[in-house]
Amino acid sequence: MLWAAVGVVALGFLVALEIAARRYGLPGPITNQARELLFPPKSGFLLYASLALVMVVFTWRQRFIAAGTAIGIDIVFVLVRWAAGINVTEGHPFGNGALWVILGCAVIAVTRRTGAERALLLKGVGLALLLVAGRKTGDAWLLITSKTRPAVLDQYVATADHALGNPSWLVGRLVRASGPVGAHVLDYVYVQLAVAAVVVALYQLRNVAVERRFPRHHLVRTFLVIGLLGPAIYMIFPVVGPVFAYSAEGGHWAAANLWPDTPPPVGPPHPLSFDEITPRNCMPSLHTAWATTIFVHSRKGPRILRYAGTFWLVATLGATLGFGYHYGADLVAGVVFALTVEAALRTAAQGWDRSGIRLVAHGATVFAALLVSYRYLPLKMAEHPWLFGPLLILAMTSVIYGYVRTTGSWEPKAASVRQPEPQPELV
Repeated sequence: MLWAAVGVVALGFLVALEIAARRYGLPGPITNQARELLFPPKSGFLLYASLALVMVVFTWRQRFIAAGTAIGIDIVFVLVRWAAGINVTEGHPFGNGALWVILGCAVIAVTRRTGAERALLLKGVGLALLLVAGRKTGDAWLLITSKTRPAVLDQYVATADHALGNPSWLVGRLVRASGPVGAHVLDYVYVQLAVAAVVVALYQLRNVAVERRFPRHHLVRTFLVIGLLGPAIYMIFPVVGPVFAYSAEGGHWAAANLWPDTPPPVGPPHPLSFDEITPRNCMPSLHTAWATTIFVHSRKGPRILRYAGTFWLVATLGATLGFGYHYGADLVAGVVFALTVEAALRTAAQGWDRSGIRLVAHGATVFAALLVSYRYLPLKMAEHPWLFGPLLILAMTSVIYGYVRTTGSWEPKAASVRQPEPQPELV
């Protein structure tokens, strides 16, 4: 019943976004996803990653059949497009087959499975479709933010960012100095974040086929909740990022052409009118939030997975700053946001005890305080960087420390082995 309720809520949310997007003359998430059944998909890699989530409930034989079927369907699509002279200029040549197999698994679950087996397969299909729909939902949200928020608050965040030393300007120059190789690596990491999440999730879900159940908490849950709640904050705190607000990329809408060479001047900030195209998707940095959860969930994996999680976090932070997509203040808020959501989901799975509730309340309070300070105290923060800079880092660190300490107390303790008492020697 819980999964059915989640499905109904998700479907209603998608329908609402579809209607909202249609009002602006553009297709919504349902239409964009339906197009990928026939047209070259924009989320080709993500579709195969989503298929992998379904296959965690399969035996190895079933996995080979599903993967082979998806690849075979894609080959047919490629040959038909080639015969028809259709050039794939947008999207990926592969991915349709994965979506067809996912939907086929849903049909099999309804028509050929019963009881617990049906529920298990439907859960896998639901996770896969939610992951794909999350991508389309995010695109619709970004469209809505650009249409409904004509003014952005970049000057407020850029002014507050002086307390952190304007990290976007610093890292932007470092990325430029690294040349095309460094930029290409960071760009790949930034774009394929969801695929990295699926790799970690597959490790967490590796025993589902044997245990015939999903774990109480895993990375995909956090990923989806962050993607659902984050865009709502964009509506409250619309920000486009330094590459648009402070460089030639923003055209005549930009406040100045300064990034990444010259930090913005310190002065009283005010809302900045901007175009109806650029998404207001900076506060908080959801890429930072997602990369943080990948790092957290990779901690219990093998060494190579832990190294990969660390690399993805560091590279994502470098990309968000180095490409001018975010300010340093966005990243601080993104870390706090991610750990608060993760704490809430883990507390719910653990059973709402006092320590978990206290952790969630602390994270939510710090996150709200960050938004309020960026909006109403940016000039004070810029004028006193040696005070407010450490305070921002200290606030973020308090949430990190609270999360590590609280979740660590939930880990099962190894039982100590009682040493046998020495026996007296017989003379």
